[in-house]
Amino acid sequence: MARIDPEGLNLKDKVVYINRVAKVVKGGRRFSFTALVVVGDGEGTVGMGKGKASEVPEAIRKAIEQAKKSLIKFPIKDGTIPHRVIGKFGSGTIVMNLAQKGTGIIAGGAVRAVLEVAGVQNIVAKSLRSHNPFNAVKATLNGLSILKDPDSVMKLRGKLEEEHQKAL
Repeated sequence: MARIDPEGLNLKDKVVYINRVAKVVKGGRRFSFTALVVVGDGEGTVGMGKGKASEVPEAIRKAIEQAKKSLIKFPIKDGTIPHRVIGKFGSGTIVMNLAQKGTGIIAGGAVRAVLEVAGVQNIVAKSLRSHNPFNAVKATLNGLSILKDPDSVMKLRGKLEEEHQKAL
């Protein structure tokens, strides 16, 4: 997949999770912070990044920079996803179903953050097995990257627009 240039995009960022980690050394404990951040343009482009530093703002800044380097693009149709999809990463599994207009985002913490910055308005998502925020975000991104636009799939299969309308 081609790398998306973040320069021309109006990206919003959202902090999903901040964790304090400790390293035990001879004189005691050294604390540092990890930040999980998602960025998106609200029109089907989203990315995630993880940063680690001794101060929270620095960890968030590092995470945003990494998230801008890992952007993916996916199709949005009428404010929702085009079809049902299951995203997997590690032991985390996310099931995402398209929803009617007015449903809103029905999803748990980490998954909700990804879908909000991505620009999806109506979706029903369920996190199965692992609820670890890192795995949940990566599983969501995996599911979104699998999505295909119905029009491009029709062209690949050699279907015409009239056949598609007749099938509906």
